[in-house]
Amino acid sequence: MSQDRAQDIAEPISDPEFGPWLAQASILVVDDEPGIRNFLVKILAPRCKVIEEAQDAKEASRKVDSQHFDVVILDNIMPEQNGLDWLAQQRAIGFFADVILMTAYADLDAAIEALRAGVVDFILKPFRSNQLLNAVARCLDRIRLQRENDVLRHELRSPPHEILLRDRLLGSSKAIEHVRETIARVAPLPTSVLLTGMSGTGKEVAARSLHSLSDRSDKLFVPINCGAIPADMIESELFGHLKGAFTSAGRAREGLFMHAHGGTVFLDEIGELPLVLQTKLLRVLEDRRVRPVGSEREVPFDARFIFATNANLAKRVDAGSFRADLFFRINVIQVHLPRLKDRGHDVLELAEYFMRSFVSQLGMPAVPIDAGARAALLRYDWPGNIRELRNLIERAVILGAFPHDIAGHVDDEEDRGRANESLASVERRHILSVLDEVGGDREEAARRLGISRKTIDRKCASWNV
Repeated sequence: MSQDRAQDIAEPISDPEFGPWLAQASILVVDDEPGIRNFLVKILAPRCKVIEEAQDAKEASRKVDSQHFDVVILDNIMPEQNGLDWLAQQRAIGFFADVILMTAYADLDAAIEALRAGVVDFILKPFRSNQLLNAVARCLDRIRLQRENDVLRHELRSPPHEILLRDRLLGSSKAIEHVRETIARVAPLPTSVLLTGMSGTGKEVAARSLHSLSDRSDKLFVPINCGAIPADMIESELFGHLKGAFTSAGRAREGLFMHAHGGTVFLDEIGELPLVLQTKLLRVLEDRRVRPVGSEREVPFDARFIFATNANLAKRVDAGSFRADLFFRINVIQVHLPRLKDRGHDVLELAEYFMRSFVSQLGMPAVPIDAGARAALLRYDWPGNIRELRNLIERAVILGAFPHDIAGHVDDEEDRGRANESLASVERRHILSVLDEVGGDREEAARRLGISRKTIDRKCASWNV
């Protein structure tokens, strides 16, 4: 679209008749007839974020190589190369956008040929404006639902990372207030953020807060645990793949990075990313383009990146297990999540929050957090941080009481040590009982307990199990 025309187009207006995503859509119109292109632009430009035109297949190829489009509206009969041949060629090299075919022919053979080429919807010429808008809205709804389902399916396949306080960071301590202030300052910026802190301190909660306070909050937040995806699958999961790119690739699929287009990618446990993928991630961060497995082309995309780690990445750089250039690239803004033991009375606020949540989820009565329990909660070191507190409250609701030593008064150092030891004993007994229930399957035990497989392995090693 020409610069003059772009300046004449106002900000897209929301049109509830055609769904909530139309105003954020980017659309390419491919037709050799200027009158048809002008008609389509006149309909779509006031309602869409981006509208571009191409008069032939060659120009369309240049457009899709240079920017991302949600939907392409394609005519079939064009000079030099027809629309379906162009589409089949693009699908073969990694083109995932939905395509609506404009056609004057409604016979079965033409429809079958179009579907094989990768067409998602049809509009028959001549058509009315609302027919076109409805077709675009159907494509946008389908794209959104498919991406949301893929993200949820990915999360279900991974060992469950806790969405502890999905909406906000609770607590009134100075430590967590500083985190909130930093997040509020950097959230509106496109800058990448590195979240550091021990396991269970709420790094994903902080990442979600960053996303919700940014101008990308209406787009997808895509959490990816780099330590939970098998090494032989992670490239395909992140970058996508073409049909036949490897043995089990029965169909082409967008990767999680592309699902996050316009939104936020959260790469947790970034220190566990294999070195070969670190190189490819660095290129993605520099170029904002993704090359699906088996593809000859790179796909343009735009997303904000948030990283998290409980490891010392500087030491890993020195050890040669993490790329120095990637570390410097992601370590622009660093936000450290404090340990729960360093957050003072926040532990009580969090305990009450989890108590209300589990009472509502499980339909069971609340367990009173009396003075003795409060004192014990404040004294304990919480090596598992917020995740450990959450699991303790869940067990208390299920069993109808806190463990004896948690609920009792602990007055001196000797008794305090016994209380902490008893908590460790409760944890050991609970983990081993779950392992026994699942026949020693540590992956399944981790899923049921809501902790990582690595945590199970570390605990069992320390217990000589």
